[in-house]
Amino acid sequence: QVQLVESGGGLVQAGGSLRLSCAASERTFTGYVLGWFRQAPGKEREFVARISRSGGTTYYADSVKGRFTISRDRSENTMYLQMNNLKPEDTAVYYCVGDLSTISYTGRNSPKYWGQGTQVTVSS
Repeated sequence: QVQLVESGGGLVQAGGSLRLSCAASERTFTGYVLGWFRQAPGKEREFVARISRSGGTTYYADSVKGRFTISRDRSENTMYLQMNNLKPEDTAVYYCVGDLSTISYTGRNSPKYWGQGTQVTVSS
């Protein structure tokens, strides 16, 4: 069973920083491409970032490029999303996701496994 557990959300002022964490079992962590999606009120879920199994390749949505950094720590079986220079438009529920294929992160596709989500609120 694949379980993804997010933590680290909260309320922050514009320009501030937050770090989200996603804990997974060792099998999930090493076997899956992991990433983050988000969903703002009244909007569709959107891709944020993904990271390869080795951690050597990362990919970001244009809206967060240069501000967010995705990483994974194998010793902790944990993935992170460091979010800097946060903007009010970053306000959303952030979901940790996992799938065997990077194709699931493209277009209208959706990764197979999702965490429960963590709320990030950025005040202006």
